[in-house]
Amino acid sequence: MKVAVIGAGSWGTALSQVLATNGHDVALWARNPAVVAGVNEQHRNPRYLTDSALSPRVRATLSYADALADARAVVVVTPSHIMRSVGAELAGLVAPETPVVICSKGVEEKTGMLPIAVLADEVGNPARMAVLSGPNHAEEIICGKPAATVIASTSEATAVLFRDLFATDTFRTYTSSDAAGVELCAAFKNVIAIAVGISYGLGYGDNTASLLITRGLAEMSRMVVACGGEAITCMGLAGAGDMVATCMSKHSRNRRFGEDYVARGRTLDDFAADTHMVVEGALACKTLEVLSERHHVELPITDTVREIVWKGADAATAARLLADRPLTTEFYGL
Repeated sequence: MKVAVIGAGSWGTALSQVLATNGHDVALWARNPAVVAGVNEQHRNPRYLTDSALSPRVRATLSYADALADARAVVVVTPSHIMRSVGAELAGLVAPETPVVICSKGVEEKTGMLPIAVLADEVGNPARMAVLSGPNHAEEIICGKPAATVIASTSEATAVLFRDLFATDTFRTYTSSDAAGVELCAAFKNVIAIAVGISYGLGYGDNTASLLITRGLAEMSRMVVACGGEAITCMGLAGAGDMVATCMSKHSRNRRFGEDYVARGRTLDDFAADTHMVVEGALACKTLEVLSERHHVELPITDTVREIVWKGADAATAARLLADRPLTTEFYGL
């Protein structure tokens, strides 16, 4: 079938190649003319994953209408903070029953809405929507290194459709009915990865990283349950799996931002200028505050990352204050 992929960053490019490998024709929407030319003429994305050759089945376009014409499924891979504006552009172009899978990670600022809810606000019919998330670094997926992901939807038929669409010999796909839990896990793990990166940048070790990961999972679980999701989701691919990959991998932009930028006094603007990438965790640590206040859920690590990234708190001082929190039981609020 023809599949429209909206967003030609590293993840959109890698997923396009997965779909093409499965025999689908991919219309890859990009906002940059140089990317369109590179994909169509050299079968390479000149900005992301530049060493990877793409299938001739992947064709790029600057036009939403061209990408979506006759597409039988839509894959949205744009940064979460522009999800609403992208949805407004897609409204009227996506047929009411066309299945849509969202691969973005974050929470809408001010409203606290998750990506499926935001997109459904603009294009309607949330039952045909799913979310894809897991320990999936684009640099490895596009090379065919074994990996797995979870596809969650309130509609089993939608989840199964995308499961089968993406499944390959090296990309194993699982389904879930807990879309909200998967979306929250996807947002949280990026925040914790920044914290882990900062800790390494400050000279702390693997024990500290393990502490942050496990306590980050506790924060994640409390918020998932408060928002109506399932705690067990946090122990799966979208939770613990993605948390480990994002916190520990050399490919992780969120860890790299914490370690090579925040811990060294550099900024989000510096990172964007160097990499042309969005640090989703930097946005999520701010937007998750809305849900924290709404549901009265404690998020000490997330709060600390927000103080450092957005309010200029000294990283070393903030780390000491976090360590000085009162002692309590390991599991609470679940």
